[in-house]
Amino acid sequence: MKKKQTKLMIRVILLVGTIVSMFFVPWLLVKAWILPLPDSVQGQLDEALDYDFEGMIVYIDKAGQAPQSFASGWHNRESKIPAKPNALFKIASISKLYDAVAVTKLVSQGRLSLDKTLAEYLPELTGEIENTDKITLRLMIQHKSGIPNFTDTPKFWENPIRTYEENLTLIKGKPANFEPDEDYEYCNTNYLLINKIMDNELGYDNFQFIKEEILNPLGLKNTFSSLKEVSLDSVMSGYHIGYAHDIKMKDYGMHATAEDVGVFLRALNNGALFNEREQEIYSSIYEYEHSGWVPGYQSFAKYYKDIDAVIVTFYNTTDPKLYNWNLSEIINKRIYKIVKKQK
Repeated sequence: MKKKQTKLMIRVILLVGTIVSMFFVPWLLVKAWILPLPDSVQGQLDEALDYDFEGMIVYIDKAGQAPQSFASGWHNRESKIPAKPNALFKIASISKLYDAVAVTKLVSQGRLSLDKTLAEYLPELTGEIENTDKITLRLMIQHKSGIPNFTDTPKFWENPIRTYEENLTLIKGKPANFEPDEDYEYCNTNYLLINKIMDNELGYDNFQFIKEEILNPLGLKNTFSSLKEVSLDSVMSGYHIGYAHDIKMKDYGMHATAEDVGVFLRALNNGALFNEREQEIYSSIYEYEHSGWVPGYQSFAKYYKDIDAVIVTFYNTTDPKLYNWNLSEIINKRIYKIVKKQK
């Protein structure tokens, strides 16, 4: 009798736990997950607008098929300009893939060393950042340095500081989050320092090196280092829920079209970007896909090996609680399933 009562009690507890947990799951996420798949990628984009996204862009390059571009929603909500597949977009941390490729090429050329320390590259930071004598270029690329992340500073995104010196000031003197190579923590400070190291070695802005070594060989003419280089009308507007204004005037770094990102990602994954030595170096230090987030802009660049397809998705709406990020990931998976089903 006691066993039956115990089992019944366990079932009741599990049921109550399930019901309670459901109250904390945004129903919008559940809806996005369980709805039947549309018949087309365009149908999925149009459906996504029901989830508070102002606009979307998708680029698909599947082996054996001509690349396709899609758009839905608004390029500019205020002016009622429809979304454009070829619009420029703030790609945020997807830019780290380009940085990692540039470092790979400089290492291959003998101009940088993955095992050289931060203290050797930027000696002026000794005493300002912990463990500079232990943090190598390799550890910074792999987010294993333990350096605090400057973009985690409270209210950073409300008024982002743009200069290298000002950004670095936000973390100078702070204790390390962990000892080098003893943990992993995604950290934008790592790439702030990597860009400075590349600039110092080259003697000029490293984006020029990226342009010469990566973009030009691939014929990519719609990838830019910052907002200053582009026509504002060509940039998709960005919106952050709870903030009334278009955010596209804020300069968060690299801008590119979905197609340019897709062509780059295909070349990264099929080896077209590298010679044999470079391929070996890159494979040992970084990943082959990435996502990005800044206020108003979410971006995803992913290669699906099982269907030999590159899918790039841009969403021009974010929110403080990151529900839209979770929604984006659900929609990305649904787009992948639609592409996989198509012959």
